[in-house]
Amino acid sequence: MKNILIHGLGQNSESWQAVRQYLNGTGIDADCPDLFKSYPQAITYDALAKAFAEDCQGYNEKVSLCGLSLGGILALDYVKAYPEKVNSVILIGTPYEIPKRLFKLQGFIFKLMPESTFRKMGSNKHDFISLVNSMGSLDIRKDLNKISCPVLILCGEKDSANRKSALKLHEQIKDSQFKLIQNAGHEVNTDNPEELAKAIIPFWK
Repeated sequence: MKNILIHGLGQNSESWQAVRQYLNGTGIDADCPDLFKSYPQAITYDALAKAFAEDCQGYNEKVSLCGLSLGGILALDYVKAYPEKVNSVILIGTPYEIPKRLFKLQGFIFKLMPESTFRKMGSNKHDFISLVNSMGSLDIRKDLNKISCPVLILCGEKDSANRKSALKLHEQIKDSQFKLIQNAGHEVNTDNPEELAKAIIPFWK
């Protein structure tokens, strides 16, 4: 089984470092692609999802996916397209539908941010904004009821903006589990990596 941790917007693979250390301590190994460095030509969401799927298809074994926000959307799209390749899915702070007004505001804020901020994520400002803009028409809700693998839905207790989405996902994905991670906001993997790892471990064991 191949375990894959998928970071969110504004993050990179290092955002999972502490979680991976806790997982490694229990014998669980996990890959963590650096989305913007691993797929530098993917400047739209469709291109990113295609490149990520091709990577997953390259494994000779099933994958267990754990994605935060953007990473959760990628995990959902992959399990919908290739259900036979997925052992389980963990969704963290993943939106039930794209908040278009918030995305427009984020796009404006990104334009004001310095180029150096995007380089740290392995991208550049133009490509990053292009990626965000391309996500505006995504239909995350489509075919959620067809997902049949085990699904764990997590949300930071302080992430009020995404708690409602988490509950909606829990409602639509049959037999899914739901859990709040204490002392964490949206970026659960950096806010409380130990508690996140404790939630992941029994699901991946």
